[in-house]
Amino acid sequence: MNWLQRYKLRTYYDGSLWILPAIGSVAAMVAVSIMIRVDGILGFEAKMSVDTGRMILSTIAGSMFTLVSLACSGMLIAVQLASGQMTPRIISLIYKNRYGKGMLAVFIFTFTYSVALLARIEVNIPFLSTSVAAYGFLANLALFLMFIDNLGKMLRPSAAMRNIAKTGRDVIHTVYPDLLAEGSIDPDPVKALNSVPLRVVRSNVDGAVLAFDLHGLKFIAERCDCVIEMVPEVGDYVSAGDELFRIFDGCIDLADQDLVNSVAVGPERTMEQDPKFAFRILVDIASKALSPGINDPTTAVSAVDQIYPLLRDVGSRNLSRGNEKGSDGKVRLIFKTPDWDDFVFLSITEIRQYGGDSIQVKRRLRTMIEKLIDSVPELRKPHLRKELYLLECSIKRNFPDIEDQNLAALSDPQGLGGGAD
Repeated sequence: MNWLQRYKLRTYYDGSLWILPAIGSVAAMVAVSIMIRVDGILGFEAKMSVDTGRMILSTIAGSMFTLVSLACSGMLIAVQLASGQMTPRIISLIYKNRYGKGMLAVFIFTFTYSVALLARIEVNIPFLSTSVAAYGFLANLALFLMFIDNLGKMLRPSAAMRNIAKTGRDVIHTVYPDLLAEGSIDPDPVKALNSVPLRVVRSNVDGAVLAFDLHGLKFIAERCDCVIEMVPEVGDYVSAGDELFRIFDGCIDLADQDLVNSVAVGPERTMEQDPKFAFRILVDIASKALSPGINDPTTAVSAVDQIYPLLRDVGSRNLSRGNEKGSDGKVRLIFKTPDWDDFVFLSITEIRQYGGDSIQVKRRLRTMIEKLIDSVPELRKPHLRKELYLLECSIKRNFPDIEDQNLAALSDPQGLGGGAD
């Protein structure tokens, strides 16, 4: 199994709701067989009639089916609300929620267990087996209440944005593992090689580049004694026929399919190797909140609250990663990664534009930019000063009244009412 097949299996498992419940259903049938054998060996029988036992198990099975239906409906409502109130790009995170999938698996387990046990009852009621169904149902009631509580909290924009920022921070640390040393010079972005490539490998599918096998590509390049350049950046959209790789030097025994199987292309971006996507989602939430139909600048300010620590984290890291060397010290793989200007431009520009007539957003943006200027290394400050200048120009352009200009130009960590300087 190659890297691409493993990647597809893993992502399919992470984004599927049915796999864990299906496992739970099979496990329930196995558990019923084991429990009935244990009851037979120990000779445990419940002191109730067969009709009463069947009625109890029927009630449990019907109630569990209702809980399963309510849980599925709740998750579908969460998807609809999240995509409508925030952004459709958050839907995949809901399907990856391990708590929801685990809870649904437990519900299906109890339902299948009760139905399977009901079908096996003949002349007596096995005590242990029935007790497991009854107490399992009570435990599932408590679990359902916890699910409702978790679902309500998950739908709050602040909680959703905090989860996005947490995942984004983990991706940033993975893509940029090294901190920026004191006195470092900002490296030039990795550029394409100037020489003519010996071969070009093109994409055979349409979609966004989700991830690539860094170590696998480096091994291939070292084995074939060549240099491989990956043309698109993770997150870019490629069409069938677009350049995917350029090969320089060597490459006698290198098959195109080996390279194609080292890149995952899908219908929408993911955060796994795309540090900009967390910023993209947060900016989209802020942009939708600032749209005339919603007009919720406080949610946009909450998005800026989560963007600020991510941007500060990026500013403290060495962003020069874009090539990998082999064991012989030669550069074997070249690929694109976003630089500091990309992150700053993505984080601020659209919020500044869509929040042009919001004093609250202007004040919060100023606070973020000024704090970043105070906290990031000197080589990262020029672009932030440029953004501060553009913010001041936007204030003058959108607020003709001098008093409004003065209010919008203040720094305020809450947007409005946060103890402005």
